[in-house]
Amino acid sequence: MEVLRPTLISIGGRIYRKNLIQEQAYHAEEEEDFCAGPGDCADEPCDAFVVEETEKGFQCRVEVPSPLYKYIIGKKGETKKRLETETRTSISIPRPGVEGEIVITGEQRGGVISARTRIDVLVESVRKKQPFTHFLSFALNQPVVQERFLQFKEQVLEKCSKDPGVSSSLFQNPAKLHLTLGTLVLLSEQEIRKACELLQRCKEDFVDQITGGRPLTVEVAGVEYMNDDPAMTDVLYAKVHMKDGSDRLQVIADKLVERFVASGLMLKEWDRVKLHATVMNTLFRKDPSAEERSSSAPGKSSFKERESFNGRNILKLFENFSFGEVQLDSVRLSQRFSSDASGYYATSGQLTFS
Repeated sequence: MEVLRPTLISIGGRIYRKNLIQEQAYHAEEEEDFCAGPGDCADEPCDAFVVEETEKGFQCRVEVPSPLYKYIIGKKGETKKRLETETRTSISIPRPGVEGEIVITGEQRGGVISARTRIDVLVESVRKKQPFTHFLSFALNQPVVQERFLQFKEQVLEKCSKDPGVSSSLFQNPAKLHLTLGTLVLLSEQEIRKACELLQRCKEDFVDQITGGRPLTVEVAGVEYMNDDPAMTDVLYAKVHMKDGSDRLQVIADKLVERFVASGLMLKEWDRVKLHATVMNTLFRKDPSAEERSSSAPGKSSFKERESFNGRNILKLFENFSFGEVQLDSVRLSQRFSSDASGYYATSGQLTFS
């Protein structure tokens, strides 16, 4: 079945097949070799990227974030040497820590194209294994919601603290209450700028039309759990819906993720964005700064490391708990493991509704 339906990888708006080779796990600080046969990419189209003709042959430039250089170089330079030998090219890589372009040169156009394609596939494969650095979010940390959240926390601990696994360490930081639309791996200032520019294009293309240039009034009410067994809960979240009963918030979220996935800045995880605000998470038990993440997100924590809690009483007692109303007026490109003056995540860029 895998032979008939090979894994497909989207790179730069084009679809490439992933050859059936044995993969090795990438270690965070180790350089890994990249193995590919000489004919793997020989039949790729020539218009996927720009190849310039020079006096000595052909040349192609590719932008790669500096933290990923080591994967192209490989242990003791073996990956780079193999690529150069098999494609009959020369690959020039900037010094470690210096942002710039990787330059591929060769006498044959096909060889340059093959080397570039293999580098693209390698970078895409490695990027998928990196922990996310940023995420698109709606901030829910307005004063009324923070106050109601603290009341929720107090009442849960008062009424359910004897339930297995329930403790104060599970609760979200009220200053960081949010809705996550999707996660991104942005490894350079250039990639951050690209994400910010895409946000502004989305504003012009569809967000302003959907919002009418006005904030969206959202009600945060009720709680639900992520997994199948409420007695073994890992994530408890507050539900959100538009006050006017429309689906405008969902439409904006889905369209934004669709655009970011198409641009290559975000990986597609679900057909639709699940709008939810995490209020309790067993990841917080050991790491108060841990952000929520879906089960398929890069860098995920092993469920074996989690200590679940029994959420049955919480779900029964706080089924309709109201966290208040929120005026959503922007989508933020939030930086993971950070805080601004308000206590919310530092913002690298944002799309405003007004």
